[in-house]
Parts: sequence; C-alpha cells; structure tokens
Amino acid sequence: MQAWLKMTAADLGRGIAAGQIDPVALCQTYLDAIEAHPLRDRIYARVTADRALAEAQAAADRAKSGHRLSALDGVPISWKDLFDTTGVATEAGSKLLEGRIPDADAAVLVNATAAGLVCLGKTHMSELAFSGLGHNPSTATPPSVNDADGVSGGSSSGAAASVAFGLAAAGIGSDTGGSVRIPAVWNDLVGLKTTSGRLSLEGVVPLALKFDTIGPLCRSVEDAGLLLAALEGKKPADLQHATLEGRRFAVLRTVAMDDVADQPAAAFKSAIERIQNAGAAIEYIEVPEVSDAMLLSACLYTSEAYGLWRDVIEANPEAMFSEILERFRLGKGFSGPDYVAAWAKLEVARMGYDQAVAGYDAVLLPTAPIVPPNLERLTRDHDYYIAQNLLALRNTRIGNLLGVCALTLPTGQPSCGVMMMCPPEMEEQLLRLGIAVEEAIS
Repeated sequence: MQAWLKMTAADLGRGIAAGQIDPVALCQTYLDAIEAHPLRDRIYARVTADRALAEAQAAADRAKSGHRLSALDGVPISWKDLFDTTGVATEAGSKLLEGRIPDADAAVLVNATAAGLVCLGKTHMSELAFSGLGHNPSTATPPSVNDADGVSGGSSSGAAASVAFGLAAAGIGSDTGGSVRIPAVWNDLVGLKTTSGRLSLEGVVPLALKFDTIGPLCRSVEDAGLLLAALEGKKPADLQHATLEGRRFAVLRTVAMDDVADQPAAAFKSAIERIQNAGAAIEYIEVPEVSDAMLLSACLYTSEAYGLWRDVIEANPEAMFSEILERFRLGKGFSGPDYVAAWAKLEVARMGYDQAVAGYDAVLLPTAPIVPPNLERLTRDHDYYIAQNLLALRNTRIGNLLGVCALTLPTGQPSCGVMMMCPPEMEEQLLRLGIAVEEAIS
C-alpha cells in the first residue's frame, strides 16, 4: 500500500478501475501517511478526514457497481487553502481571514467532487497568495522536497509539498504570477497554468482577478489533463500518439534567459537538446514586447491586489507578514489612470507577442531562473527576500502578463524545469506537446 503514495493519479485511477485498489483503503493510506508525517503541520492547514472517507466509500461503491464517474474517481487530492470548503475554514494563509468558514464549496471543488475525486484537506500557502517563495511566518512554511533549508515555492507551497512528500496524489493550486509553476518546479512536479477565465473562480479567495487562474500540481502530464477535465466538468483531452516529430518550438531569449543560475541553465540546455533529438525544430527568438509587458507588472498586480484588499488590510495591518503587507501597499503608488494606461499598453504588447510566436507550436523557457532560496536568510534579510521573490516569479509572470496557458515539466535536475507556453485556450495542444516532451526528457 505504501507504493500507492508515489503513484500517479492516473495509475491510481486505473488500479481502482481494475479492482486492484480499494478507494477506502487508498484514502486511509493517505490519511495515515499524513498523520504520521513529521512535517504534516507545515503542509496541511486542515485535514478533512471524515469527508475524505465518506467520498472514498462512495467511490468504492461506484467501482463495485461499474458506475465510476471519471478516470480519477476515488483518487485523493489536496486543495490550497483559498478554495472554499463547506463548513471548513478557508483562510488563505492569513490571520486576516482567521475563522472564515464558507457555507459552500468552490465551483471547481464541486466539479471535482462530481468527478469522484476525494478531498483530503487544505494545504498551507503564501499569505493571500502574494509571494512566489512560500515563506509564511503567519501560519506555516511548507518544506522543500529537495532542500531541507530551502523554501518550497509559492504561493501553492503546501499543494506542492503534499504531492512531493507522498501525502496527496495531486494538489490543486492557483497561479496569478507563477504560484502553481514555481512550487511545481522546485518540487520536481508537473504544474499547469490555465488560461485566465477558463476555470471558474467562484468560491476562490482572490488576489488579482484579471490574472488569477487555477491549476493542478501533479506527477505527470496525463494527470494534469485528467485534473483539468475534472475541474471544469468536461471530458479530458486525448493525449495518445503525441509526437515531437516535425514540431517547431521557439526558445524565448528576451528577459527569460537573463541571470539564470548555473543549475537551471544547464538543465534547460539539456532539455532542449533532448527535445531536438526527438525530432523537434528549435529556434531562438527575441520578442521586445515581453520587456514592454514586464515593465507594467508592478502597476497591474499591486493596484489590483491592493484595490481588492485595502479595506481589510488597513483595518488590521499588524496581523500580516510584513513582507506581504509591504508588497500590497505598493499599490498605493499608482492612480486609476496609471492602471488603465498600463492595461492599454499590455494589450498592445500581447498583440505583438502573439504575432511574433504565431508560427511556433509552443514557446520554451526555463521555469525558474533560480533554485529554492535559503529560508533562514529570507527571514533575516529583507533585500534578499525582495530580490529572490521577484527573480523566482520573473519567468512565470511572463505567461500571466501575456495571457497564455503554460506547463512546467521537471528536467531530471532537482528543482529545475522547462516551461512551455501556448496561446490562450490552447490547453489541449499544450498537454499533447507536454506529454511528448515529458517522454523525451524523462
């Protein structure tokens, strides 16, 4: 049964379908592993054992009667603590929301439950999802699977740790500037950033609604495809017979290749070589509009985040982690006209980028230019915290600003990943390319 804790969600689903895995036994195995794990309280904010066992029993009954709801019916997963859960606290990693208990599930949780997925509980996160590092002294800082002294990446930090440490078959997170992909890459997982608006944000604690997206952190591209289907209540994409032969990829030089540390640079170079060896054509491109978009980031993100949270924050600012409070308050420095002008400029940049990459199947870049920073130094060195947070999110934020969908894959080098970006609403193409890349670089 311990082997179940490292299997992909898809393989667990196949085991349930074949009668080889009992969903109740599977759920109990995960609950026991969570309970026994020494880092449990740094990963899970709340464990919903009663709900999980009831859902697992229902999945077992369906499996016996031959009426499974989906390929993942009976598979246990975790949820970032910004997805509303009926009768269970949802606090988004912040003392500002302490004791907040919703009376309904988030829409994506409703869909996932309708597909038979089992809810294990809520995972810790960066406060109000406004950091790429995962350090949260207000609640808990989840561990990195590759570095006991490093952070796990944020803001879906506990979601990644729950999967990486074998305490969930997959985790559901959110991504506003990289918050699925950074913890995924630093914990050697697959992470999918969906197109803004593709998945419902109903019942999700917001950060910046025009950039907030939902996505899975998991062990394979197949898992990502199945989880996307479950979250939106649709059939999964057909990922069979995917190939890189004849595919054309662009490697983005602009911004994305600046100041990349040695380990991520070497891992990315190796991944590109293996993708080429699998039959794909690689071209290196400069897209000035990427730089234009990045210059707008501070205004767009902080204005929206502070606008949404100003009243709550200023009513009790001392309850917040100082680094996160400072980041929110940067939004004070921009006016309404600044925000409107920034969005107008971003739309122009998006059009220019779309034209520049229209002839390619996907755009490739290193997921993160750095590996997990040192937690102890983050706690005592303000300048280091700011620099590492901005650098961690730099490459992933490109995708959010440009409005695309993106997928990060592990390269085999710990905490180093390759990211693929496709146009908006092209998740099915992205996943097909992703499963071919996964095979080529694994």
